[in-house]
Amino acid sequence: MHKKSIELLNKAIADELWAVHQYMYFHFHCDDQGYNLLATLFKRTAIEEMMHVEKCAERILFLKGEVEMKAAQEVKKIHKVKEMLEMAAKMEEESAKDYNIWANECSANADSMTKQVFESLVSDEERHFDQYDSELENLAKFGDNYLALQSIETSKVRQSGPSAG
Repeated sequence: MHKKSIELLNKAIADELWAVHQYMYFHFHCDDQGYNLLATLFKRTAIEEMMHVEKCAERILFLKGEVEMKAAQEVKKIHKVKEMLEMAAKMEEESAKDYNIWANECSANADSMTKQVFESLVSDEERHFDQYDSELENLAKFGDNYLALQSIETSKVRQSGPSAG
């Protein structure tokens, strides 16, 4: 009865798992380069994407379907911050578009609860897009100085040694 909803939810899981892997990869590299603010943004977004996987999986199980745990794509090996942010913004924009379409498909198939799941995901993905887009604007406005400031702050923290407590 809800075969189409289960199929779409599993597609969402595949996309979200890829996002988790990609954003954690970006997190590791930003952290390694001393870009703590961006590293934290990628990590926080990856955690939210994991929660999306959980939300979709719970709905699939409710619908008596099988949860497929395969990432949609392999991680892209990108090390330049601007390219990371561009890719992340594009991923979020595409996810929001897909989830809007899929919400409408679920509605057409009389599955309003799965429609609501997709609508809530759209809201999160649009917020993620806005965050990455804002970072791209900062980078365009301030250039490498924006990254240098983050790196300097990281160096200050590292040089101060372990915090007491």
